[in-house]
Amino acid sequence: MNIHALKLFYQVATTGSFTKAAELLCISQPAISSQIKKFEHEIGVQLFKQQGRGVLLTDFGEALAEKARNLVALEEHIESFIEDYLFAKAGTIHIVATYLPANFLIPKWAATFKGAHEDVNLVITTTNTKDAFEQLIHYKADIAIYGGGISERPEEIAWEELFEDELWFVVSPAHRYANQSIALADMMKEPFIMREEGSSMREHLFSLCQTYQVKPPKIALQFNGINETIRSVMAGYGANFISSLAVREYVDSGQLARVYVKDIHIKHKITICTRKNERHSILVQKFIETIKSSL
Repeated sequence: MNIHALKLFYQVATTGSFTKAAELLCISQPAISSQIKKFEHEIGVQLFKQQGRGVLLTDFGEALAEKARNLVALEEHIESFIEDYLFAKAGTIHIVATYLPANFLIPKWAATFKGAHEDVNLVITTTNTKDAFEQLIHYKADIAIYGGGISERPEEIAWEELFEDELWFVVSPAHRYANQSIALADMMKEPFIMREEGSSMREHLFSLCQTYQVKPPKIALQFNGINETIRSVMAGYGANFISSLAVREYVDSGQLARVYVKDIHIKHKITICTRKNERHSILVQKFIETIKSSL
């Protein structure tokens, strides 16, 4: 397959125009058109359909463009890897993290790293567990920092545990279960405020119910961030199942209260995730060393 033609196709697909792609790549529009026609002939499938003065992707073209996106990301990753290896002074590290480490751990690690590597750019994306692993697997991130259970690890990912963190049930201090010890079944009758599907805390909670054969709770409110869920519980509604890292200071200050569920003591792991069997760039190695030295 002609990889050069595939990359030309990707540029046209993303810009939506042969002319714009030609301007971006500094080559003539007829040259791109000719290359893509040859590419369509080579693979035996039409990629574009005409619509007025513009072009639209066929269904197959849309699917191929998504695959090509991963190829382009991998190429950029390789170029960055080579540059980092040769110079190890400047460059970019793309970090993806789940909400817990992104909010409560990475800010300190990033500040420490930047203090020693001022010219290195850190691009940090916060997302849920599923998307974090997807970005890492498809070379959209160099490293993922994850808080969750080991059962959720995809086969393609290497896993290095940093430490374990406790998971707590928390409610408003005015809640009837505040600072009380109760059964899991009773706790699950409370309305819960949780993050969206795909978040590790939500998966932990439902897995816990399945293990102990208890009906899962009603998710009464759903947010995309940790802080929103914490604030809602503090306001006096519902319960939350969350990392102690996120709420310890609120519990200590009396803004939240723990509920001690009998015989339930759960921890989850904070881990560094990288692609399996891949040699890390020098910059990524240095960032990982910064994390470990801070523990």
